[in-house]
Amino acid sequence: MIDEAVAKFAEGILGEVEEALSKDEPFSQEIFTQLILERLEDAGHLEGTFALFQQGRIKNAMYRIDGYTFDEERSRLELFTTIYREDLPPARIPAAEVTKAFERALRFVNACVEGLAAQLEPSNSDASDLARLIEAQARTLGSVRIILLTNGIVDKSAGSTDWRDRKVEFDTYDIIRLQRILGAGETRADIAVDLEALTGSPVPCLHAPSQAGEYDAYLSVLPGEVLSRIYDRYGVRLLELNVRAFLGLQGRKSVNAELRRTIADRPSMFLAYNNGIVATVDDLEIVNDSAGRPSIRSLRGLQIVNGGQTTASLHRARRKESLNLGNVAVPIKIIKVGGADLGEMVASISRAANRQNTVQLADFSAGDPFHQQIEEIANNTWLDDGKGRWFYERARGSYMAAEQKAAYRKSDQQSFRAQTPKQRRLSKLDVARYLTAWDGLPYRVCLGGQKNFQHFMQRMKDSAPPPPDTTWFKRLVAKAIFYRAVEKKIRAMKFPAYGAQITAYVVSGLAQKTGGRVDFERLWSSQAASPELERLVEAWAPQIDSLLRQSAGQKNPSEWFKKEECWLDIVTRLPALSDPLPPELSYAAAGDGDEAATPLLRPHSVADYERIEQCMQVNAATWLQVAELGQKAGAVHWKVAAICRTLASYAAGGWDKKPSARQAKPALDAFQACVRAGVVENAAAPEAIS
Repeated sequence: MIDEAVAKFAEGILGEVEEALSKDEPFSQEIFTQLILERLEDAGHLEGTFALFQQGRIKNAMYRIDGYTFDEERSRLELFTTIYREDLPPARIPAAEVTKAFERALRFVNACVEGLAAQLEPSNSDASDLARLIEAQARTLGSVRIILLTNGIVDKSAGSTDWRDRKVEFDTYDIIRLQRILGAGETRADIAVDLEALTGSPVPCLHAPSQAGEYDAYLSVLPGEVLSRIYDRYGVRLLELNVRAFLGLQGRKSVNAELRRTIADRPSMFLAYNNGIVATVDDLEIVNDSAGRPSIRSLRGLQIVNGGQTTASLHRARRKESLNLGNVAVPIKIIKVGGADLGEMVASISRAANRQNTVQLADFSAGDPFHQQIEEIANNTWLDDGKGRWFYERARGSYMAAEQKAAYRKSDQQSFRAQTPKQRRLSKLDVARYLTAWDGLPYRVCLGGQKNFQHFMQRMKDSAPPPPDTTWFKRLVAKAIFYRAVEKKIRAMKFPAYGAQITAYVVSGLAQKTGGRVDFERLWSSQAASPELERLVEAWAPQIDSLLRQSAGQKNPSEWFKKEECWLDIVTRLPALSDPLPPELSYAAAGDGDEAATPLLRPHSVADYERIEQCMQVNAATWLQVAELGQKAGAVHWKVAAICRTLASYAAGGWDKKPSARQAKPALDAFQACVRAGVVENAAAPEAIS
């Protein structure tokens, strides 16, 4: 008999799919695929996924996929195939149907290698892009995995087959596994590492139990090849509890360079030079040899608490640089937490293990004060009607935990669902996505939920912003409503692929064009975007899609969209705004940065936004020249010079703060006056807008 929690979770998924169908979304199978891919990515099981339905025939045999992801770093291709049913309770999927789904997906890979791209319709550019990618990467692919997504029940969830001199792995996310990961909020429970299978025998260890029984420690040495293969299989999910979450990817090149040098030149010295890694496990299997000495046969719930850089660097050396890890040995300390609190233990281990490189508070995620403050503000900030609020899911699964807690009394459950429905739930990854796109970094959003979150936290640490307050939180919610409205409209437009990327670039483009100035108060009060804003998105989305494709050219689009160069190319060619503007843009008030709104004499117009955009084309040094030299020459009034100095400070800060309409017009007039007076070179001057 199916578990009650699984049945309830399945019913919820089915309801979400049906709800989306009623709103002119694609077919139910496509909605299910997109929904599950997004949530598995948020949970850290997948990265950089694309929903892409493609089927056809090769020699009377059917091929089909429902999505894919390609990890360039790990040289790993993952294809998704979906079996969706409307049965409640969930039914078992026959083994023959599961096998057929895997075979059809593998047939697609074969077809791509054999030149499928040339046979596809020219209009089907998304499938052509993928087919060309597979054809180009076929010889160098490190691994191929085919993953079945289903809301049914599958008995055999994994397997493999031989394909072109390599193994193709089969994996399944059925409704039971999905509920365990997405419903119960567990993400590490099914990380199972069979060391005996990987190394040929159990790995010898030294057991060191704690005196108070709070934990058991095991000291051992892992072959570098084995650690690399474990990372190859599970990726960033191994680093869920790592405080740095491999933030050092960009910021600590010298450390990574030293690791690489040791691997390449003196691999046998790696054990002597490297501090090794610290890991926690939920459980492990210990066996004794004939002399009674302990060895580790397997690990369950493995998490690398310290040593993410070491792990990822070893993997990169093997996969990307083809370095031999045969002589590399890595010291490892494994902690099985007993009576102690896992979260508290991990935080303590992390702080102690990272003392040589000071760990800032912002390196932590769920336990970071920033996220705790948002949670507290969300719990105490009610909508204008006083009947609802937003739920901030600081720790994954906390929404469901709160819902289940309320379910003990029916009246409490109804109250919870009325006050905080699922559509008003915000996760940490949501916050990072919305704010990153709004700040003009769409290429970071395209990295995927986990990687974007890591960059977001690094930015928070570097910029040290003031702590969030109620005003900040309301603007966050307004940006969430804005982003979700764009996302919903683009999804309804049924782009064949790259909908998530188009969404990020449309949001960043509109933020750029408006100087980040929309009517946040209106969005918060109405809790919805206007039909006029949806029509603007409908006009912009195809143009942004075209710009993205032009910018990619012959490059792999999904990888190109993750590059800053892509945004720098597109930002200079964004679509124009036109009157009448949506009410969110034509409102008659505008604030500076996080300051309170100040009234305008008239609503915003397209000309106002064009002036703001033109001001941002001038660098800090030039604005200072306008202020200092212009005032000295009598061409600029002292009050306007003060505005120009303010714009110089905005420019020096990378335009994190942007000009207001009331600042932009006199500043541009001053600029032109300085050009006419000969104190500023005309080459830098934008054309004035009357």
